[in-house]
Amino acid sequence: MPTATHCPYCALQCAMNLSPGETTPGEADVAASASPAASAASLTVTGRAFPTNRGGLCKKGWTAAELLVSPDRILEPMVRQADGTFEPASWSDALDLVAAKLRVTRAEYGADAVGVFGGGGLTNEKAYQLGKFTRVALGSSRIDYNGRFCMSSAAAAGNRAFGLDRGLPFRVDELDTADTILILGSNVAQTMPPFIGHLEGARAAGGLVVIDPRRTATARLTDDGAGMHVQPTPGSDLVLLLGLTHIVIAEKLTDRSYLANRTTGFDAVRRSVSRWWPSRVQEQTGVPVWQLRELARRLAAGAARGAATGSGTYILTGRGVEQHADGTDTATSAINLSLVLGLVGTTHSGYGTLTGQGNGQGGREHGQKCDQLPGYRRINDPAARTHVAGVWGVDPDSLPGVGLPAVELLGALGEPGGIRCLLVHGSNIVVSAPNAERVRAALKTLDFLVVADFFFSDTAVLADVVLPVTQWAEEEGTMTSLEGRVIRRRLAVDAPEGIRSELWIWQEIARRLGSAGTFSSQASEVFDELCRASKGGLADYSGLSYALLDTEEPVFWPYPVGSTGTPRLFLDRFAHPDGLARLVVVEARRLGAPAQVGGTLTLITGRLLEHYQSGTQTRRVRELSDAQPEARLQLHPATAEQLGISDEAWVEVSNDRGTVRCRAQVSTDMRFDTVFLPFHFSGDQRANLLTDDETDPVSGMPEFKKTTVRVRALVKAGANV
Repeated sequence: MPTATHCPYCALQCAMNLSPGETTPGEADVAASASPAASAASLTVTGRAFPTNRGGLCKKGWTAAELLVSPDRILEPMVRQADGTFEPASWSDALDLVAAKLRVTRAEYGADAVGVFGGGGLTNEKAYQLGKFTRVALGSSRIDYNGRFCMSSAAAAGNRAFGLDRGLPFRVDELDTADTILILGSNVAQTMPPFIGHLEGARAAGGLVVIDPRRTATARLTDDGAGMHVQPTPGSDLVLLLGLTHIVIAEKLTDRSYLANRTTGFDAVRRSVSRWWPSRVQEQTGVPVWQLRELARRLAAGAARGAATGSGTYILTGRGVEQHADGTDTATSAINLSLVLGLVGTTHSGYGTLTGQGNGQGGREHGQKCDQLPGYRRINDPAARTHVAGVWGVDPDSLPGVGLPAVELLGALGEPGGIRCLLVHGSNIVVSAPNAERVRAALKTLDFLVVADFFFSDTAVLADVVLPVTQWAEEEGTMTSLEGRVIRRRLAVDAPEGIRSELWIWQEIARRLGSAGTFSSQASEVFDELCRASKGGLADYSGLSYALLDTEEPVFWPYPVGSTGTPRLFLDRFAHPDGLARLVVVEARRLGAPAQVGGTLTLITGRLLEHYQSGTQTRRVRELSDAQPEARLQLHPATAEQLGISDEAWVEVSNDRGTVRCRAQVSTDMRFDTVFLPFHFSGDQRANLLTDDETDPVSGMPEFKKTTVRVRALVKAGANV
């Protein structure tokens, strides 16, 4: 029988079936002798009807089962020896060593000398248990996760505007009826291909608008009258949004009744955007005045039609406008534009942000973030501490306070009074963190590093202990998709003998440390506890259970006991005490772009269709690796000619933080003043060797999308490599 589950990659969480293939007895014997995971060798992936993907999958989803039997799989705990090599160890010996090191570190330097770094791909159960383990078993406040590099600015903006952060406060399939959709800084055609099926209504109406410095696959969907591609200079999105809001207000295109009845703060925002008249915005962004006016009028007309006919207008943001040191303000400005148009909290239109990682939504709701407790509660809220501590069976005063966001946490590694021992789960920070070489050097100064992973990632190779853990098809659990839908991940195949779930690992370490509280290794029990802990919180899961989720009924949080869930948020009120949305004044403080002279250009980073995150998984799938085997620097033909760079030639991309060496890809998709690197590759092709660890003061988001670099040819144009 096929197992109904979901793709292990992005937050669209496409539905799929995993079916065992048929093998002859002889083939089964050969498979069993070849790999401890041979029972997974013949799993077949098929698409499954589901509202988000409608049976479709991208290349990554179709090939996902190959990871289960990768020859690179770690099959038993590995412990670093005195000579730097790794040797296998029993689980008992490995965990005894980990517990002993944790015990000594805490006794000598205090609980906050132990840090934990989680991941947005962990199930809800694991994200919840990791937060509990850190605060109860370790007593440490030093926990954060790689979602800080992904959704933090959008989350901060949503919280301050609406009082609640859910990526899409509506169902994905509600986009089908929209005739106007504005996408800012997201290349969904490559990052989550099945999503583009939901853009067809807007394309047919000529209303798909894509804002991106690159002419991406998504931007090309606007061709042939299907919409508009707006191509601003990198990092100027905030000014662009301020300018669009100015035009809507100046031309009296706002929804005045909506603003009066459902929002507060409009007058202050109106005054603040008055300085961003179209010609000034054109000067800062490179977007012509006529296009600014056309876009503002299109959005306003779509909003008016939606109110009259039910056809929708939506504004969607992605990492391209959020992964900046002013990312929260940029996302806030997109929300302000949505509010003055009257889009949010209606039955037909809306604002949303496109969550990236598979459980990026659920992963930030239940305790991995440094300032949160389960249910999206604030850890410094006395009532929240009392409630959660009651579920955990501990004294509220025993819980630590607010910790450090990811970049600060990594900056504390090996520092005096900082973190001396680090546990990493579901993340490859040597590739994914900004200023990556600084992070790698800091990891090497630690007294002890533990990494739980499927493979020897770039981070795992630096560890003192590597713990092999279950993959997606080898475990039970739940995920929360980009639309706030809670779904079941189901076990389809047993894990190889030497591999364990993180739930079991944390239970065993907590037992060795003599921890207060209880730690179950059963996902269903952990989920039931999560639901109790989240009760009454913003992200309330208290009415959920595996039994309900297994019915395949659509389930959207908040889902308190006695409810039927909330597919569309804010219809009656926003989550602030007065029920009103907040328009928040934001200022553009970083004007202008660096001079593009002498090979100095602006670097933006992003994803490719074939790869995911740091590439630890997808670079081990032959079909995906063969299609994109290495990083390539995209640059405009005029820029390439000026620098003496030919297509496929080797180039050096550098700044004061590091140097990347890779091939050039000459493309008219780029602006002449901008270059692009994917962030999936390792070694000296890590894009994050170049990015700055400057962060947004509100969200802690690093500056990934606007980095000044120098580019030069390593060989003369036309010469043999």
